[in-house]
Amino acid sequence: MQESNPVHVEKDSDSRPEWWAVYTRHQHEKTVADMLSWKGLEVFLPLYESRRRWKDRYKVLTLPLFPCYVFVRGGGNRRLQIVTTPGVHMILYHGEHAAAIPEAEIEAIRRTVEGNFRVEPHPFLKCGTRVRVKSGSMEGVEGVLVRQKNMYRMVLSVNMLAQSVAVEVDASNLVPVVT
Repeated sequence: MQESNPVHVEKDSDSRPEWWAVYTRHQHEKTVADMLSWKGLEVFLPLYESRRRWKDRYKVLTLPLFPCYVFVRGGGNRRLQIVTTPGVHMILYHGEHAAAIPEAEIEAIRRTVEGNFRVEPHPFLKCGTRVRVKSGSMEGVEGVLVRQKNMYRMVLSVNMLAQSVAVEVDASNLVPVVT
């Protein structure tokens, strides 16, 4: 597949390429992430643990937080290597350019999954009370506060994918974000 337009790579403030979302085949996220890493690309695949019940036992599965998506940093000059990777459908685009995922959104997700928090997928939310964590390993991370049963959760969203994840938080460690 040939394109006549040159690749446009947007850069953030520290001259590093932006993160892109790569859409994959169903249940091929881990394989695609491994292959792209093997090709020398910086890859981020956030995972969470889910306890599932079979007829005779329970099992803990490690699943992607964003099903069918893998995040790749930059790689504009290696776009062909990305899209020809088995299991990759496409790079998400916004108009003629690869859709950039803001560094702050990736960093918020990374800090959440690397911390000792219970994380799970959550329906995408655009409205609600926007909050910021005051202290701890997630200090400065912003999200939308929701309540589920007796637990408070902060929903972190990746707007480009229209998907979100929820992490349990202590409501006393949150402050509203004033815009």
